[in-house]
Amino acid sequence: MASNATLHSLFLIALVGLLAPILVGRLPHPRIPEVVVLLLAGIAIGPHALGWAHVDDAITLVADVGLGMLFFFAGFEIDRAVVTGPSGRAATRVWVISMALALVIVGLLGASGYVRAVIPVSIALTTTALGTLIPILRDAGVSPTAVGQAVFANGAIGEILPIIAISLFLSTRGLWIALVLLGIFGVGAFVLASTVRRFRTGRVAGWIRSGAKTTSQTHVRASLVLLIGLLALSSRFGIDAVLAAFAAGAVLRIAIPRGDMRLESQLEGIGFGFLIPVFFVVSGMHLDIGAIIHDPLRMLVFFCLITVVRGVPVLIAWRRRLPGADAIRVALYTATGLPLIVAITDVATETGVMRPDNAAALVGAGLLTVMVFPLVARLTGGQQSALDVEPALEH
Repeated sequence: MASNATLHSLFLIALVGLLAPILVGRLPHPRIPEVVVLLLAGIAIGPHALGWAHVDDAITLVADVGLGMLFFFAGFEIDRAVVTGPSGRAATRVWVISMALALVIVGLLGASGYVRAVIPVSIALTTTALGTLIPILRDAGVSPTAVGQAVFANGAIGEILPIIAISLFLSTRGLWIALVLLGIFGVGAFVLASTVRRFRTGRVAGWIRSGAKTTSQTHVRASLVLLIGLLALSSRFGIDAVLAAFAAGAVLRIAIPRGDMRLESQLEGIGFGFLIPVFFVVSGMHLDIGAIIHDPLRMLVFFCLITVVRGVPVLIAWRRRLPGADAIRVALYTATGLPLIVAITDVATETGVMRPDNAAALVGAGLLTVMVFPLVARLTGGQQSALDVEPALEH
């Protein structure tokens, strides 16, 4: 049985998860994303502010599964045709440019002594919080539009490539060992995806579907086994858990390429109803607000760097594909980052590579992007028709 302190903290975290959408629903338009309220409330009740709730191993486990669910949905939402098509290739080129730009700028800051962890900070600046953006894009009605599909392409690349970079360059096992382990994990995920594709109409799939409409809920259980199994496999090989969760979502999409509204609704109930809000509240609780208050300029510097490194290259590239206002919206959404920034700073500080003040400032900058960029994106213009998606993406 969990301790009284754990249950008390978990109750407050769940209460925040309940009150956040109620509060957002009563705010005037344009409303801030619910994620912002969850993060700010987490800061308020956490150990660095009011101290009403604390994070222990049990709550950390729930939050980690919530992070996994966030990227599980991101992997499931990805349209492979978009990622591997012209927009995906363009997004890959843009990310490479962003990474090169980040290495130059952060390298100069490192030479001046402003930062110590050049590679981790550079990777953090090039991320996109696609998992965070999915509910925001849905609520804004942007997902089926050309803007939404462009954000999905940039967001997928802005998650996949930084995750791979994290697994390679922040591993304690060395670059070559990390590369071998990443290859083994990739082969395992490919074999699993091929197996799922081959047997999705077979007897086992029939057994799972037959129990889907009963209290057994076998399709939900199978999806969770897939997610937790790949998380366990990634832990065994020292691969970043975010990559495993993303891969699990992609494998599930292969299993049900046309989707399954019943399954998706039930998984969203588990994820967005409990696990994902816990992750965001706990992320706020981890944020050292004292370090940010002591040196707010550092957070603003990183916020500007994210804008320049991630947003500007996307804006330049997509101005040739979309109207000006829509290209700005794509750039703003793409420059929104937080979960991967949290993951990168956690790993870098645990290994002693990154200074705690820079870690807090980076997370604070990521929080600012979630607070500011989606809101500004919604204010920049009307929503585009879903019928305009394909022509916009084929340019």
